[in-house]
Amino acid sequence: MQDKKQKIITILGARPQFIKAAAVSAVFKNSVNEILVHTGQHYDSNMSEVFFEELDIPKPKYHLNVGSGSHGAMTGAMLTAIEAILVEEKPDFVLVYGDTNSTLAGALAASKLLIPVIHVEAGLRSFNKVMPEEQNRILTDHVSELLFVPTQTAVDNLKNEGITKGVHLVGDVMYDGILHFAKIAQEKSTILRDLNLEEKQFMLCTIHRAENTNDIQRLKAIFAGLNDSGQKIVLPLHPRTLKYVKEYGIEVSENISIIEPIGYLDMVRLEASAKKILTDSGGVQKEAFFLGIPCITLRDETEWVETIENGWNRLVGADSAKIQEAVLNFNPTENRIDYFGNGTSVEQMVQVIKSFQKKTIEIIRVTS
Repeated sequence: MQDKKQKIITILGARPQFIKAAAVSAVFKNSVNEILVHTGQHYDSNMSEVFFEELDIPKPKYHLNVGSGSHGAMTGAMLTAIEAILVEEKPDFVLVYGDTNSTLAGALAASKLLIPVIHVEAGLRSFNKVMPEEQNRILTDHVSELLFVPTQTAVDNLKNEGITKGVHLVGDVMYDGILHFAKIAQEKSTILRDLNLEEKQFMLCTIHRAENTNDIQRLKAIFAGLNDSGQKIVLPLHPRTLKYVKEYGIEVSENISIIEPIGYLDMVRLEASAKKILTDSGGVQKEAFFLGIPCITLRDETEWVETIENGWNRLVGADSAKIQEAVLNFNPTENRIDYFGNGTSVEQMVQVIKSFQKKTIEIIRVTS
């Protein structure tokens, strides 16, 4: 008689989580009963639905349609909706990725119902608690029972906070994914032809974090650096960021080509073909490193300190002069070090989940 498959509720809500889910869900389908919940945190179809289609991610059983809003309103709405789903489904685990409001809402809902939380990409720290993402990842780690960690630095971060139980260094699931999808992107994506681009003749930029988009001075300084570089820069822009650019009256010079958000395969194709990448995204920093593309990070700190130490990533913040200088002169000289595992992190996760022993607890609906 076959063992009954464990039931896992996976919470998704933002682009990086869809990408990780593509790698994880592909392995899970043969091992566990996975049910996807899409919070709707990224509600634009180009930022959400297209990822499910092109990456062959199973369609979510639940779509919460939360959309945008203040951090409190968004997290609260998700928490309420997710709790109801968990009471109905009674899963063995709840799995969350990364550091978004969706991550925290899923972790809190599960923890309060005494359902074990699995945190994929645990242990990352920017050591800047002004960032909502930093608050989310710290709180999530402290309520998780299984913490799948991408690097030794992340293990050390958790140990420094007194978290050692349930910590597993498995490598980075995004590395698993990029090994697979870079080849598919090269075969299927037509983005270079569509945009009339040539290999290594342009730079790719992404800007989306609130610390940059919500601060008019930072956003102006970033665009000043990009403008003054004079280099051809392709900039897929999130609708929210484009809204701020227009509201702030920020100058965008002719060397910058703003395009609409694109699907993951097109994004990977652009990343792999770019001369350099400028970004404030943690995921894009890693993808640049995996693909061997120099990365210029538009933040004052990064969770991916290994890429800085290895000399393939440079922090420039929102300093226009530093941005311009890095665009023109930054060229890594060191060989890349294999910090992020060997591409088998998901298989390792499955084995840990299968062997996990939890207390039998009846999930009840809270009526008080």
